[in-house]
Amino acid sequence: MAKRVLAIGIEPGNADYSAFPQLTPELVRNYIEAQLLRLRGLGYEVTSCLVDLDEAAEAAVTSALRDERFDCIVIGAGLREPKERLLLFEKVLNVVHRLAPEAAICFNTAPADTAEAVQRWVDP
Repeated sequence: MAKRVLAIGIEPGNADYSAFPQLTPELVRNYIEAQLLRLRGLGYEVTSCLVDLDEAAEAAVTSALRDERFDCIVIGAGLREPKERLLLFEKVLNVVHRLAPEAAICFNTAPADTAEAVQRWVDP
């Protein structure tokens, strides 16, 4: 049976790209989709959970975790940086910890290395 992965990240249309002018919401969305396809090609079942930058983020993650059981949860770099998002990151991480205590938790460093982050913790 394939391992199940939940990929949590910021909805690309809501991210601030001022520090990364070379990025656009469309480019980031394409990176995310490419990584989800790559994970599926490696044999994982993947669910994407793109969140807003407000209270709705915690509710979206809660909903995703209540609907299914996951072997691994990858949390995108956009939720960890900049430091102004620390409280949001902590809320998401605590929801994951509370509702999926058996799941491995991993972090990517950019949209392009999500598969490597997952593979560090679970085999397909």
